[in-house]
Amino acid sequence: MNSGKNTPRGKIGAVVGAVVVLVAGYFGVDAALDDGGSGTDTTARTSSAARATGATGTGGTAGASGTVSAGGDSCAVDTLPTEADEVIDAVLDGGPFDHPGDDGKHFGNYEGALPKESGSYYREYTVDTPGVHHRGARRIVVGGGSDTDPDVWYYTDDHYASFCSIPDAED
Repeated sequence: MNSGKNTPRGKIGAVVGAVVVLVAGYFGVDAALDDGGSGTDTTARTSSAARATGATGTGGTAGASGTVSAGGDSCAVDTLPTEADEVIDAVLDGGPFDHPGDDGKHFGNYEGALPKESGSYYREYTVDTPGVHHRGARRIVVGGGSDTDPDVWYYTDDHYASFCSIPDAED
């Protein structure tokens, strides 16, 4: 009896599995699954869990698709990882940024998770994840205004699957 390992379906399954593992590692899923002790920040994971259940303290919740709903899901700066606060300060100061080739560039909102705006409205900035040696999954996305005074601020720790607004980013 053939176990399926050498069949086309078995080979495709193995390739798909390998691709999933590689993509997950690239986007920082390794940090999101860490139980601690490796220097990764657990604050963002706690915030994500709270946002997913609607426990934000603001009454706002993310929509079923992870989009920011009317009234919005918000996260105060003091609930975000320290690295996010550092990025907020860098945006307000006009830099410098840890990833100058990527930070401040156009964010297309292709996932549709943020309110629909013109193509040049949103810009993204990398929020480093300790222990991850690539850009990881955490970002701050700003929109409108100027480079140093955006109109709106959002944070994601799951590579654009969901966002929370940062109402006190400029306080």
